[in-house]
Amino acid sequence: MDELTIQELIKAKFSGELSQSTTYVNLTIQAVAVLIGGIVLWRASNAIHKKKLKERKQNTFFQTPYSRYWKNR
Repeated sequence: MDELTIQELIKAKFSGELSQSTTYVNLTIQAVAVLIGGIVLWRASNAIHKKKLKERKQNTFFQTPYSRYWKNR
């Protein structure tokens, strides 16, 4: 009985009935979508962070002539 089911599975595999290519294609599409989504979120987060840094008020208490020269280098 086991030989019969194994033979049927082999026939189904080579006839194309048991194709896992759709599963692999779906997995690949999901992986690419997650990668692209992560890159988009990373870039958006970076842009927002840079915008916040520009808007932040600088404290003049710690500014000395040396630090101003050193930071502008």
